Amino acid sequence: MAGNTFGKNFKLTTFGESHGTAIGGIIDGCPAGLELDMQAVQYQLDRRKPGQSRITTQRKEADQVEFLSGIFESKTLGTPIGFIIPNQDAKSKDYSHIKDVYRPSHADFTYQEKYGHRDYRGGGRSSARETACRVVAGSVARQLLNNVSISAYVSQVGTIELDKTYHQLDLSKTDGSIVRCPDPETAERFIEAIEKVRKEGDTLGGVISCVIKGVPPGWGEPVFDKLHADLAKAMLSINAVKGFEYGSGFAGARMKGSEHNDPFRVGGGTSSNHSGGIQGGISNGEDIYFRVAFKPVATLMQDQETVNAQGKMAIAKGKGRHDPCVLPRAIPIVEAMAALVLADHWLTSSINKLNS
Repeated sequence: MAGNTFGKNFKLTTFGESHGTAIGGIIDGCPAGLELDMQAVQYQLDRRKPGQSRITTQRKEADQVEFLSGIFESKTLGTPIGFIIPNQDAKSKDYSHIKDVYRPSHADFTYQEKYGHRDYRGGGRSSARETACRVVAGSVARQLLNNVSISAYVSQVGTIELDKTYHQLDLSKTDGSIVRCPDPETAERFIEAIEKVRKEGDTLGGVISCVIKGVPPGWGEPVFDKLHADLAKAMLSINAVKGFEYGSGFAGARMKGSEHNDPFRVGGGTSSNHSGGIQGGISNGEDIYFRVAFKPVATLMQDQETVNAQGKMAIAKGKGRHDPCVLPRAIPIVEAMAALVLADHWLTSSINKLNS
């Protein structure tokens, strides 16, 4: 199956299904000599793993990563880094009822149409479980990015919005909340909303905001490989993501040019940063910030009308262990995908300068 590799210079290829023996990946292009902090890698996985709070799926996975190659004496060798994450709590029988039934808004129908055969256990390859591999690779990428910080947080759940910008927040408090919102009052409102829909057998979507600090000017390529274009592709590749905007985003469409322009200041920087740290597809040294919209989880603990493989009316039963809202566990995934993009562009920028 094509489409399993991300990146050009720093590449990640992932493999495995939700209920297979394991999931895993191969990282290619990581420079030699990087001393890896394995605890930092596992920490990011722990932020994503299921069963971590009362508002997430209760599937129990340790998500312990095992590195197979490319590392010796804790340092990268410059060769492919292979790793696996065993699946330990897969309950495939929970999905036998959908073997021939297409769940609404899932990839069941499209995978069947494309391949003629699908793994219906937990969605198989289309499952968000695959994103654990991205978190591993993203953590390695982050360790390449000296002086660059990537901080994501939940800024909206359903119709409830956080009414503060990242400048007004202490982002070090994000992980202090089970919903991963750094504003305690808003976090409680988010949690209440998620618990309410869980009891109703329903789900909620929302928005994750992310800010990247410390990227120097000059990362990104002109025309088709713009930095923001690659960030958009990275975020839209995450399960359940429906939208991406950076800088002023859609709000900028309502502004005049005189309001939207970012005048340069003597000594560096601009006065407004509506550009979101990127101009002409290339970083300008200011904060890069963006928002990612997630749809409500498609699996409901309710019966839904649908059709089966024979084209007849059927009922999709709400069974299994699922998140009522994916946002809290998606934070490390958003950060990981951003790190992969930045590592890729850092390496490209280094090559360009060596060749200039």
